[in-house]
Amino acid sequence: MRALIQRVQSASVSVSGETIAGIGSGALILVCAMAGDDEARAAQLAARIAKLRIFRDEADKMNRSLLDLGGEALVVSQFTLAADTSRGNRPGFSGAAPPALAERLYLHLAEQLRAAGLKVQTGRFGADMAVSLINDGPVTIWLDH
Repeated sequence: MRALIQRVQSASVSVSGETIAGIGSGALILVCAMAGDDEARAAQLAARIAKLRIFRDEADKMNRSLLDLGGEALVVSQFTLAADTSRGNRPGFSGAAPPALAERLYLHLAEQLRAAGLKVQTGRFGADMAVSLINDGPVTIWLDH
């Protein structure tokens, strides 16, 4: 699985002009299930994300995690993280998991974050979403797991 984590002051997702999810301080997590991924891999990625120390401590060092802060997470499925641009200018997405599996793993990852004690909201799988955020830092971390 792949994830792009952005530390945010706030983030929200809208579908057809209606806000369906929103968070305050925390992380916007864009997630892509890859071919061959399974629930165990989604759970491992969720554990890494929950413990990733990308938030400031009292000394202004990136030394705290979402778990440490009790921060919020907005998880959004984004198959375009599977883009392969090695053969030209048009990205290929054949490395992404099939939609039924991708949705199951995306929801499993979100549930694992909830089980860890985080407040989690999600986008809508397969929808044309408008994602808004105020990036904090900016801090953006790429995870392949």
